[in-house]
Amino acid sequence: DTALGAARAGIEASFDRALSQLWVAYHPIVDVRARKVYGYEALLRTTEPSLPHPGAVLDAAARLGRVEELGRLIRARAAEPMRHATDRGKLFVNLHVTDLLDPVLLSEESPLTAIAERVVLEITERSSLDEVKDVRARVAALRELGFSIAVDDLGAGYAGLTSFTLLEPEIVKLDMSLVRDVHQNSTKQKVVRSMTALAKDMGVIVVGEGVENPAERDTLTDLGCDLLQGFLFARPGRPFPEVTW
Repeated sequence: DTALGAARAGIEASFDRALSQLWVAYHPIVDVRARKVYGYEALLRTTEPSLPHPGAVLDAAARLGRVEELGRLIRARAAEPMRHATDRGKLFVNLHVTDLLDPVLLSEESPLTAIAERVVLEITERSSLDEVKDVRARVAALRELGFSIAVDDLGAGYAGLTSFTLLEPEIVKLDMSLVRDVHQNSTKQKVVRSMTALAKDMGVIVVGEGVENPAERDTLTDLGCDLLQGFLFARPGRPFPEVTW
């Protein structure tokens, strides 16, 4: 028990340092045809060496029961630059599925609520929406405040199209695994083409994320992706990174 306690204290100390050094990187989401930035995804960053990547910070938060605290801090930090940059389009913010249970998210006091009309809340298809009983009602309440909803990582999990039908998103983001080398893989091309056709049929915007080269860009555009995101256009950075066309 003593060893467990010491380990927990170590994680707690690392996590506290990570929070104190937390900052938000912005990654552009672009409309290639119009050569226009559609918006930016807010990404968690910290300079704490013992938690070197966002996944490690999220894991520590989950182990310590502090996911809600982390989510609130990220959302507050993400909202700040966008409040003063009204010409920057949409702000995409990732939600942990348990964030849907946070009453602050659904309140007028939430830092994001002030700019809700410009905020897209991303819920990953990798997460289990079963943890949230009244997910439809909660998502409806968020829409009522002005938020849009995106399903992230579509095509990654075993959920199939469950999250797609449950959340009825305005935007879907194709998983990076479908994007990687899509120009050389006819099976991926068929999957992407069918997903974009389904999305168009439902009036949903499709984002291809993880685009790293011009061949992926051109193939995804030809297959019907409305928007793209990836290192080809910009690296995530402090507000607001320049885009390379």
